[in-house]
Amino acid sequence: MVYKKRLDERKVDELRPMEAKAGVIPNADGSAYFKIGNTVCYAAVYGPRELFPRFLQNPKKGLLRCHYSMMPFSGSGERIRPGGNRRSQEISMVMNSSLEPVMDLSAFPNSVVDVFVDLPQTDAGTRCAAISAAAIALADAGIPMKDMVSSVAVGQVDGTVVADLNYNEEAYLGIVSDIPVAMLHNTKELTLLQMDGEISKEDLIKALEMAKIATERVYEVQKKALKERFSRE
Repeated sequence: MVYKKRLDERKVDELRPMEAKAGVIPNADGSAYFKIGNTVCYAAVYGPRELFPRFLQNPKKGLLRCHYSMMPFSGSGERIRPGGNRRSQEISMVMNSSLEPVMDLSAFPNSVVDVFVDLPQTDAGTRCAAISAAAIALADAGIPMKDMVSSVAVGQVDGTVVADLNYNEEAYLGIVSDIPVAMLHNTKELTLLQMDGEISKEDLIKALEMAKIATERVYEVQKKALKERFSRE
């Protein structure tokens, strides 16, 4: 069976509806709200602030720490177990490696920048939404960044390459691949490329070309949120 018509009737390269806001958490140094489809994400940045314990301090540069958490009843499937787990730890590490390349932490020796991301509602693409929200929050906090990081998943469902898979597509009975991507706006460099599932070399190349356009659409939403934020001040 070939997947010709998407379950939610989107075009193959069409993303779910998106919206974003910056500066949504008053007590944070920077914050953001990002929604794509039914996946909702809040990001809060605290710092730079002095890093404890002191043996972790680096006199040459600061440290980025990301903390990813899904709320217990946020999932489309079963209830999420509260507290840290291997998946949240893995995605926290993925966020770190996706965001750190654009940050200039040399300006903050012996310091830490903490990014907390919470998802009260999810429908696939959570790590991508977390990265996109965190990038907005870091910019809102005034952390020096040489570029904006935008993230979205692409993939293949029964032979058809698509952008921004939803939960039903990830669970589709057939050959499915899910490829989370994070990309820099100016250089189009990848800071994240993961894959779950199987895909041919030709379809992978096609999916990555689709990702260039898809992440640009995410970037426009991020840019709009930051422009609106600073126009209010």
